[in-house]
Amino acid sequence: MKFLVMIHTDDDLVAELPEGEFDRLMKGCFEKADELRSAGKLLDSQQLEHGSTARTLRQREGRLSITDGPFSEAKEVFAGFNLIEAADMDEAMEIARQFPWAQTGHIEIRPVRDMNAVRERVGA
Repeated sequence: MKFLVMIHTDDDLVAELPEGEFDRLMKGCFEKADELRSAGKLLDSQQLEHGSTARTLRQREGRLSITDGPFSEAKEVFAGFNLIEAADMDEAMEIARQFPWAQTGHIEIRPVRDMNAVRERVGA
């Protein structure tokens, strides 16, 4: 099964890290990602630019609105993701626990839907 591991961070908590700690944590993440990739568990990973660079589109009743930044008013913003392969949610959670970002935000793990099955079901 594929799982999307979504990393959300809080700028205030990241700023409170001791000097050099963010770089140390990132280095550890890259090393762990390399191990997981070699083991066939990490399929893809990307960091996102800061949420302030985002634009959000919404369309309601034929009216389009565009806002700068993420739509959410939450302090924690989507910062990056890992696409992993795991046997089940328990294994996906164990993989996600190996990354430190829950201490500066939160990590959401969600199963990836089989789009080919959906495509087949809707006849596309």
